[in-house]
Amino acid sequence: QVQLVESGGGLVQPGGSLRLSCAASGIIFTFYTMGWYRQAPGKQRELVADISSGGRTNYADSVKGRFIISRDNAKKMVYLQMNSLKPEDTAVYYCYANGGILDYWGKGTLVTVSS
Repeated sequence: QVQLVESGGGLVQPGGSLRLSCAASGIIFTFYTMGWYRQAPGKQRELVADISSGGRTNYADSVKGRFIISRDNAKKMVYLQMNSLKPEDTAVYYCYANGGILDYWGKGTLVTVSS
């Protein structure tokens, strides 16, 4: 059974930092591009960042220079370091595994940026 379990969300003040983690199980991790999506209230889900098994990264323009995605293939973990957080970063953040033919989603973790 495939599972993607996110953790690390919470409430943070503007300008603060959070680190999200995603633990994957049930997949051959190195076969998958891993990513983070987010969905804010009333908005469509959007890609935040993704990372190939070889470490190539891709970021949404809105988070470039502030967020860093990384992965640990041995631990089957993917991380999202979020710095200089803004209120508009408030959303549910979802871990995503893209295997080309099959893809999987976590249940999400809420990030709230507010003073």
